[in-house]
Amino acid sequence: MSNIEVFRSEARAWLEQNAPEEIRGKAGDPSWHYSGGRKASFHHPAQERWFAMMRERGWTAPDWPVEYGGGGLGAQEAAALKQELARLKLPPPLEGMGLSMIGPTLLQVGSPEQCREHLPKITSGQIRWCQGYSEPSAGSDLASLQTSARQVEDRFIINGQKIWTSGAHLADWIFMLTRTDSTAPKHLGITFVLLDLDQPGVEVRQIQMISGASPFCETFFRDAVADPANVIGGVNRGWTVAKVLLTHERSGSGPGNRPGTSSISRALAAARDKLGEQDGRVRDPIVRDKLAQLAMDQQCLQLTMQRSVDSRKAGEKPGPETSIFKLCRSEVSQHHDELMMTINGPEALGWEGDGFSEQELTQTRAYLRGRGGTIAAGTSEINLNIIAKRVLGLPD
Repeated sequence: MSNIEVFRSEARAWLEQNAPEEIRGKAGDPSWHYSGGRKASFHHPAQERWFAMMRERGWTAPDWPVEYGGGGLGAQEAAALKQELARLKLPPPLEGMGLSMIGPTLLQVGSPEQCREHLPKITSGQIRWCQGYSEPSAGSDLASLQTSARQVEDRFIINGQKIWTSGAHLADWIFMLTRTDSTAPKHLGITFVLLDLDQPGVEVRQIQMISGASPFCETFFRDAVADPANVIGGVNRGWTVAKVLLTHERSGSGPGNRPGTSSISRALAAARDKLGEQDGRVRDPIVRDKLAQLAMDQQCLQLTMQRSVDSRKAGEKPGPETSIFKLCRSEVSQHHDELMMTINGPEALGWEGDGFSEQELTQTRAYLRGRGGTIAAGTSEINLNIIAKRVLGLPD
């Protein structure tokens, strides 16, 4: 038996023995997902036990170094653990932008002191992070941002506005791009700063979406203060750091994480239930064709992502190919939601009230929320340009 299979066997046995029964099968239920931070609370005692036992093993961040609270696992071991968690349909013990975005960025380009300061607070769930990139006049053209950071003696004074700061109302810290040199070419006068949100001069306002939820915020800074020790990569060198972080964001960004195999299975079950079967197949040939196309697209995406995992085993860092993942995930996710609306028919019109099941109402809101999936983390057009230039090497 290979070393990886030995690890898989041991991890499977440990999960089978220790994962609380109450959380098994809850992977798809957002109420059982925990993001940590000063404002967080646990949904259920079993969720708290699950987090504590996984944190103790370093499995809130399985492939991070042990000295920062991680598990020290290699890429193959971390992948095997993820598969075993999925097999039991267990929710992640901890999630959020700390683990998926700023943490990996610090590991790649942060100083040892910055890693020691911030990473253990992520793996232990003490601090929740949000992202400060987009501004009202700087979205796809991100380098046009105007939020300023002016150094005064031993601190930076920050003024400006960020928008679409997901989860800022629940976050403790923000990683953000600021303008530190207005006379330099726009890509060269940007600094990447970490800022504690719990201070005077920071105001967060939630934005209600078409789905009725309010995960997005606009965040205002009026003479907010940042420590120069929390400048990542150096003053006026933030654009390079920003691109590194985007590769991590696009390799596992929010709305595009679904649909997986289980979502496609649920779509197939819904089609059989609502549209009927004939000769063991979904009766409607158009829906049947779309289900097959969705399954093939998802499988192609998974195989492409596996190539990236294999590259990381060889020590390579995420690169521009992550734009492929973000582009395809977000578009496959939208196709899934559109197909579910077709399958649900008149039941897809439900917003609230009697006559609609909870699942139907949830799917309708998911469809509305998913319209932003091809905009967040870089629009499809931006990602297509990156793929054309930096992956395929096509001329301008």
